[in-house]
Amino acid sequence: MTNQDRASVQPNNLLSRFLGAIERVGNALPHPAALFALFAFIIVVLSWLLSLLEISAINPKDGSLVQPINLLSRSGLHWILENTVDNYTGFAPLGVVLVALLGIGVAEKSGLIGTGLRMLVHAAPRRLLTFVIVLAGVMSNMASDVGYVLLVPMGALIFLSVGRHPIAGLAAAFAGVSGGFSANLLLGTIDPLLAGLTQEAARIIDPEYTVTPACNYYFMVVSTFVIALVGTWVTEKIIVPRLGDYYGEVPAGADELRELTGPEKKGLVWASVVSLALLGIVFAGLMPADGFLRHHESGSVLHSPFMHGIVTFIFLGGLLAGLAYGLAAGTFRSETDVVQGMKEGMESLALFLVLVFFAAQFVAYFKYTNLGLILAINGAELLKASGLGPIPLMLAFILLSAGINLCMGSASAKWAFMAPVFVPMFMLLGYTPELVQGVYRIGDSSTNMISPMMSFFALIVAFVQRYDAKAGMGTVIATMLPYSIAFTLVWMVMLVIWLLAGMPLGPGAGLYLNG
Repeated sequence: MTNQDRASVQPNNLLSRFLGAIERVGNALPHPAALFALFAFIIVVLSWLLSLLEISAINPKDGSLVQPINLLSRSGLHWILENTVDNYTGFAPLGVVLVALLGIGVAEKSGLIGTGLRMLVHAAPRRLLTFVIVLAGVMSNMASDVGYVLLVPMGALIFLSVGRHPIAGLAAAFAGVSGGFSANLLLGTIDPLLAGLTQEAARIIDPEYTVTPACNYYFMVVSTFVIALVGTWVTEKIIVPRLGDYYGEVPAGADELRELTGPEKKGLVWASVVSLALLGIVFAGLMPADGFLRHHESGSVLHSPFMHGIVTFIFLGGLLAGLAYGLAAGTFRSETDVVQGMKEGMESLALFLVLVFFAAQFVAYFKYTNLGLILAINGAELLKASGLGPIPLMLAFILLSAGINLCMGSASAKWAFMAPVFVPMFMLLGYTPELVQGVYRIGDSSTNMISPMMSFFALIVAFVQRYDAKAGMGTVIATMLPYSIAFTLVWMVMLVIWLLAGMPLGPGAGLYLNG
């Protein structure tokens, strides 16, 4: 058997049948937007049914009786008609994602992100090449999905250029981009999106609760290096030996991994200068006790305009660095090019805007009818009666999230319907929404790379087929499964250590609710 043939070895029959069943179940599900419309309709019917059955719960915070509100009543119908627009425009994740993508769209359009990734891999010593590829994949998540389109095929070209099997390089990059989706040194578009969904869910219990985009930042930073190291180990110890040497043809386009040009280097220098200047302004506003970015009365950083307006800094960072790069490198000729970058960023959100409309109605109905609160109270009582401590509960939640991810690819779509159930439930058990979100992100990321429902999975299969014409879905899953298992286990160990140490997950984001 040739090395190319070995690259297309399929998993065993039992695994193939299992994954095939998952694929069929996932394909049978409606589109996420239709799914949320269905969920919203189910909430309307349930509100009527549970009102008829007089189902209720006792609020453990104040002892009050919580009863369902019937949306099929006259007043319920009026509420739906009067609040449909407000439900949509007031949905927390909507505005923050739109604002963040305006800035990041400029950085991407200018070529800054792609050039930065190429510089990173070119500058890496050969012995650190695999580590840098995985790390670059993790870092690429700050720019949404650019890593899938740019870095994954680049990983194959990098390995091919140094005489190694290209599919191993592709797998390393894919592991970083997809499996490391919950790790980064910088905040990206997914952070405000998930934080907004978590905040909406938390307000079922506490109407004043605020979740910042940086709520999992400390855990993310540590995870960045842990995932990069684990991904490197899996690549070198499992994937590379399995694939062996590459004897296939070099596909067209293998010269895409070119050296940086003079204008690109100049653009990177100016983008770095502008980014450092912005960072200096942030430090100047936060370091002094009376800094202008701190809370004007208490001097707090946690409740400061900086923390509450961190999405604005994501926007400014992408916009200013993108402008500096584009003008210096010559990729921006006029303000029209800048606006075009913003426009293309918004175009990538077209499906998201449709999805959010129905998700917003579902979340609003769930909250208004008190079904979320009743479910959370009763669910919390069941979990409390089980006697499980925080570690078993959180590990079980990781596995649940990982399993759901195999059937539903979108991280935000899954969290939009999981958060209103699990965030209030765990809050009533004394766990913070920030912890619940962080645990969800572990499970969601761990199985991304083996989920046929992941939106870029078909693209990854196509990339692999450039080097192995016989490759299919089974090839990709068989190659990525060791990463998935390793990431899940290591992240579980890391979470247990974090819980035992009692460390916060991010600025002001503890593990347990006070009182």
